[in-house]
Amino acid sequence: MTLLSNFAETASKKFMAIKNYLYKHYGEEPGKMLVHTGVLSWTLSAAAQVMAIAFNDKISKKEKLFLIPQECADAAINILSFYLVTNAFTNFGVKLVKTGKLTTPVIDKFIKENKVQNVGKITTDISKNMSGELLNEFKSLKSGVSMITNTIGSIASCNILTPILRNEYAARKQKEILSKDGNPKIVSKNSKIQLIKPLSMEAYQKLAYMKFSGNNLKV
Repeated sequence: MTLLSNFAETASKKFMAIKNYLYKHYGEEPGKMLVHTGVLSWTLSAAAQVMAIAFNDKISKKEKLFLIPQECADAAINILSFYLVTNAFTNFGVKLVKTGKLTTPVIDKFIKENKVQNVGKITTDISKNMSGELLNEFKSLKSGVSMITNTIGSIASCNILTPILRNEYAARKQKEILSKDGNPKIVSKNSKIQLIKPLSMEAYQKLAYMKFSGNNLKV
């Protein structure tokens, strides 16, 4: 009974530690949570893709030597473009709120009445002297803007930048193959493999919101 009680106490402490960590790092900026869960989703999807190729016995070693590096490069493009663009948009939104460039009427009134200095400058944080309901409104605004700019950034990355970069990479690889042996089709017609499709914008948002709401992440 004592052993069970100690285990329960330890588990409870670890759960609280994790909960406090998540709140500290993501509580006021859920957009960051969506960025990180999005990267995790892309990474797991890419890993599954590579594993599917590596352990498919219908694909020859020669084909795998081409396909695996190609998939790794494709995954790198997906993950880096997603992280850099989405994170940049999210941070930009949060910075607009922190510096006072984006406010609510209540916050704007506080800025004017307290004659807050350096509003709009990158190093300014207008929340330093806030408290009570005003601080809660500031946090709520920052959280909402973080989510909105995260969504805009993820759309720009997944639907605009990433496809362009992937197409550019594919075109270069095709030219490289053609210059070597004049045959861009390395994978034989008889090779069959069930590849995992890259995450769509809808799938990313679903996975990210599931993670943020406390559900298990599934890929």
